[in-house]
Order: sequence, then C-alpha cells, then structure tokens
Amino acid sequence: MDKPNNRRPMVLGHEGVGIVTSVGRGVSHVVEGDHAIITWVPRTPIRGRLKAQPCGATYRKELVHGLQYTWAEDALINGEFVIPISKEYPTDVTCIVGCAILTGAGAVLNTAKVRPADSVAVYGVGGVGLASIKMASLLEAYPIIAVDLRDEKLDFAREFGATHTVNASEEDPVESIHEISGGGVDYAFDAIGLRLTNEQILPSTRGGGPGADNHGGMAILIGMPGNEITIDPGMFMYHQRQYRGSLGATYPEKDFEMFLRWNQEGKFPLEKLVTRRYRLDEINQAGGDLQAGEILGRAIIEY
Repeated sequence: MDKPNNRRPMVLGHEGVGIVTSVGRGVSHVVEGDHAIITWVPRTPIRGRLKAQPCGATYRKELVHGLQYTWAEDALINGEFVIPISKEYPTDVTCIVGCAILTGAGAVLNTAKVRPADSVAVYGVGGVGLASIKMASLLEAYPIIAVDLRDEKLDFAREFGATHTVNASEEDPVESIHEISGGGVDYAFDAIGLRLTNEQILPSTRGGGPGADNHGGMAILIGMPGNEITIDPGMFMYHQRQYRGSLGATYPEKDFEMFLRWNQEGKFPLEKLVTRRYRLDEINQAGGDLQAGEILGRAIIEY
C-alpha cells in the first residue's frame, strides 16, 4: 500500500497563511508581499501520487522530509503549494482553507458532486466534518445528518447546516440514518478514519438493485484509514453501492477563491469554525485538547 512518507527528520503543519517574503527562480504566480495560503494539494493538476521531495529546509545539516510545513515563523515551500489570495481577506482564519475546508468541502463538492435534495450523512463533526456539512447545506442537500459521540459537537453541527443529528454513543447510527432518510442516504462521508466508521458509511447509504441505472448510494472516505476493513461484498453486487476515497478533492486556485468569497459573504463562516487559538509554545496542549475531543471546530496556531 502506498502510504504517506514518515521519514525523519520531518516537518509538520500543512495548512497555513502568511506573507511571501522571497520568491525563487521560476516562480511567477506570487511576488514578494503577496498574501498566500500554504496547502498540500498542488496548484497544477497531476496524475497519481505525489513524489515526496524534501522542501529544502535542514535540521542539523540533514534535509528534513515533508512537502511543506507551517509550524514556523518562516517556511521554505515549493511554489506548487502556495496559493495567492487577495489582501482583503483575513490572515488568520483563512489558514484552515489549506486543509480542513478543501478536504471536507471538496469531498462534497467535487468527489460526491452533491446536488439539491440529495441526502447526506457525515460521520465525525470536527473541522473537516463541519466543512462537509456546510458545503452540503450550501448545495441544498436534505436531510443532512451529523453523527458524533458528543451532544455539544452535534449541537454545533446544526449551526453549520446539519438538519438532523445522531449520537452514536446512544443509538445505532446506521439504523438511525435509515430511519431519518427513509432507507439510507445518497452520500455518507467518514470524516474520522476509524475502522468502525470506515465500515459504517457504506451500509448507511441507500440500496439499489438490478438494472443499468439502479445504483445505490455512495460512501466517501475522507479520514485517514488504518490497514484494513471488512465489508459485505453483497452491498456492492446486489445493491450497486459505491465506496470511494476523497483525498484533497479541490482545485486550489479556483476553489480557494470561492471559499474565501463565501466567507466574506457570511455563507461559509471560517471565524465560527475556528474555536481555539494557541501559541506555538502551547502546541502540546493543543494536541492534548484535540485528542481529548475538547476542540469543537478547528484550532489554529498564531505567531
């Protein structure tokens, strides 16, 4: 299996916003002084997996690994991962466009291609899941069902467009989704990546049957998965359901501007989605809060 490269030494952080202070040879889409978002999806469409190349930064004279990094006051980034934005946009909350928004919203917009009145379920309502819910709401999906383990997170999901909520610690989410949607949703998204949720999203979708166009629903895996899952193959064969992944399904130069414009218009409230702010020297606390489920939306690091 082709998995991300975790060689050491490595740099961390893959979504950020800042000001361009210097431009290398061959880079013409940004100039010194531009405001820009750092992301992990290249601006030039590619085929297949990215070839991991050191960014050029060193640690104790060794090249560090990673396509990009944002946990620093200054970052040396390949131009393919730097997207200029207008100076009229804020330079703090816009950082989450570089991953959480492009991942969650992109899965709904570009992978599933959700249309008005399509039914949607989203497992996990952290930053990525909330971005999926907001995009589904903007596309006029219905119902939009949020699934999580904590009521406060589910209440927060309603503020982003969830029309129904399911607390999976109190009820079977698959059964509840079928009851709410009348037989399963058109699209079910896993924004967590656990084996359990990997296996729940496909049976959460509606079934199809025989015929050229009698397709069932689609399950979309957004969260980073483990090594294996077990799924009844009959859900594919007898019901023509589909299961696919979504890995940063966004066109950065086109979609970023749309997300930022929607934020400016109050349609995609990045300010509301950012619920915690930390300094770089508080990074361990931030990681602990995230692991403990204490962050409702998305946390950012400020310099």
